[in-house]
Amino acid sequence: MTVNLPLPQKSELLPVKGFELGITQAGIKKANRKDLLVMTLPLGAQVAGVFTLNRFCAAPVQICREHLARTGGENNIRALVVNTGNANAGTGTEGMRHAQETCDALAGALQIKPEQILPFSTGVILESLPVEKIILALPKAIEGLGEDNWLDAAEAIMTTDTQPKASSVVIQTPDGQVTMTGICKGAGMIHPNMATMLGFIAMDAGFAPGMLNELTKEVADYSFNSITIDGDTSTNDSFIVMATGQSSVKIRSVTDPSYVILRAALIALAEKLAQMIVRDGEGATKFITIEVVGGKSIEECRKVAKAIAHSPLVKTAFFASDPNLGRILAAIGYAGIEDLDVDRVQMWLGDVWVAKDGGRNPSYQEADGQRVMQSSEITVKIDLGRGLAEQTIWTCDLSHEYVSINADYRS
Repeated sequence: MTVNLPLPQKSELLPVKGFELGITQAGIKKANRKDLLVMTLPLGAQVAGVFTLNRFCAAPVQICREHLARTGGENNIRALVVNTGNANAGTGTEGMRHAQETCDALAGALQIKPEQILPFSTGVILESLPVEKIILALPKAIEGLGEDNWLDAAEAIMTTDTQPKASSVVIQTPDGQVTMTGICKGAGMIHPNMATMLGFIAMDAGFAPGMLNELTKEVADYSFNSITIDGDTSTNDSFIVMATGQSSVKIRSVTDPSYVILRAALIALAEKLAQMIVRDGEGATKFITIEVVGGKSIEECRKVAKAIAHSPLVKTAFFASDPNLGRILAAIGYAGIEDLDVDRVQMWLGDVWVAKDGGRNPSYQEADGQRVMQSSEITVKIDLGRGLAEQTIWTCDLSHEYVSINADYRS
């Protein structure tokens, strides 16, 4: 079940010049399913990444960080390899060895250096990676490399996702046209910083040294760090932005008019992909937008939004279509803003003003709240009455199905 999430169509996913994808079946966890993806970049392409903050970060995450640092990052990475079915996390030195062996094998096949490869894994934690299966399947993935394999790639990185997640955009800048295409995966164990997600966006623009790293961090905060399903931060989260430099658009500074257009388009694409994860949240029946405005800082707005989004009581009330507004007010109160003046707090449920000056709005009618709660898409807006900062978080409800999916995850 998804919440208003259409299936991506192959014809809508646009090739990015210089970027190729190859997919195969390695039998990592299940037979007869796409589970291994290889992506290649041209010489001179730029790559930047943001990774999980979980201290038990997976072996491939550690190697990605090491390889990006060793190559100087942005313009020496030539390939990425992704497996699903096994997270290679909590696997100690063996896991590091297996991730490196994967890089070594792919490097040999592509005739590049192992440190020019970024490995990614997703799936069950604390189980040994079947590296032999991956290495045996790599030639088949390489054989199938092509620019038009985005939909198959989106399918190949799925775990508990019910459908692939992908999107493309073409933008016009003063310097020419830029094509961006992205895929992601994730449905549970989702929490900002980052989610149990993998996200990959490629574009054909080019950047001055250092710019792509900073842009990627900014984009992550607007998108994948602004979603939550269940409050669990995974071990494998990775968001990668790649620029092949094959178009006429070369961004030289943040004051470049083309940069302003490109930045906005990249944020919008990343937000769309991130919201797809929430719309496909495990057992989700409702897509919920939490807007917190009037804060002294973005950080305190984020605290309030996350407190609401993570509350099991709030999330189950949304599932039941019950406007139990006291649960939301309680979450605001324990969010950690010690000098919050609750008498200045306002709250809206959709278009209904439900809490005024810290208490129930005298004009609020329960029937109005119930009407909003019946919708599959709901916006909760909080005004803290303290300043000009604001933050938006996207989340979903918590249903019986979420428990069933995660109870049966390893079976």
